[in-house]
Amino acid sequence: MISFRAFVVAAGATLALTSAHTPAAAQKSTEVEKLNAYVGCINRLSSRSRESESRYFSWAPKSGPTGKERIIYGTYTIYDTDDCKKNVEAANQLEPRDAALETAASAYVNAVTTLGPLLKEADDYYTQENYKDDKMAKGKAMHPKLVAAWNDFSVADKMLRANVDVINDKRKLEALKEIEAKEGKKTRYYVEAIMIDAKRVVRLQDTDKPDIEAITKAVSDYEASVKGFEDANAADSGKVSSMFTSNAKSVLVTAKQLMRRIRDKVPYTSGQKMMMQPGSEWMVEGSPGRLLRDYNQLVGAYNSIAKFGMR
Repeated sequence: MISFRAFVVAAGATLALTSAHTPAAAQKSTEVEKLNAYVGCINRLSSRSRESESRYFSWAPKSGPTGKERIIYGTYTIYDTDDCKKNVEAANQLEPRDAALETAASAYVNAVTTLGPLLKEADDYYTQENYKDDKMAKGKAMHPKLVAAWNDFSVADKMLRANVDVINDKRKLEALKEIEAKEGKKTRYYVEAIMIDAKRVVRLQDTDKPDIEAITKAVSDYEASVKGFEDANAADSGKVSSMFTSNAKSVLVTAKQLMRRIRDKVPYTSGQKMMMQPGSEWMVEGSPGRLLRDYNQLVGAYNSIAKFGMR
């Protein structure tokens, strides 16, 4: 089975932080500002950085371009990194100080600001078809630099996400407990529980050696949260839109399909293998790409219900 990690990184599941419903100690505006600076870099730059690598290797061999390829696409550039660098430098000075988080953020900036100019140089070279003039000499010379930059970025991206997730997960769980204490397990409680449980399901696929027992438990917990939400929302006169409900159930269906594929060691068909590429993998039922697509749509639906005061 293709590692889910590659697709999680490539697709760049959206991260979001808000200051609402956090415990008193976590409601300082500087904490939110600090974390949002890091999340802003991830949301703006990570997906495009991974897409640039996928684009390049969609035509170039792992060993590097030869100039004899039937089709030469080049690569993608990424957005300007100046704002990311500036925001991270400022955020690293804000309270609460966190050495591991700040180090990860600085490493991310170093990696992405190194990658950006290389991609611009490569894009110019391939867009202008300069490889036709130098027999791919520069393309061959750039290849190891690009690979090293993508590898460094992948490590830095994963590390920053992990550090942000630790803090965000803690805040989400504390917020859920506060909601339960104040309101009980009603609609708003289950909305938040769904998001926490869905993220856990996705994360458990993000490994080369998935733990099927942990995945099965996580899917079961998520299913219970979806059922609890449906019952609570019905009792609340359908306060939350049907779009959120539909997206939550789509995640559940795909999570179960992928769980069964892992548990029963169901191989992909030859046709499915051809589609198992960034940008088209979501079309394969029970695939990591489909789960990630469904999860991102759930995040979008979750963000859209803020107007109902559910967050």
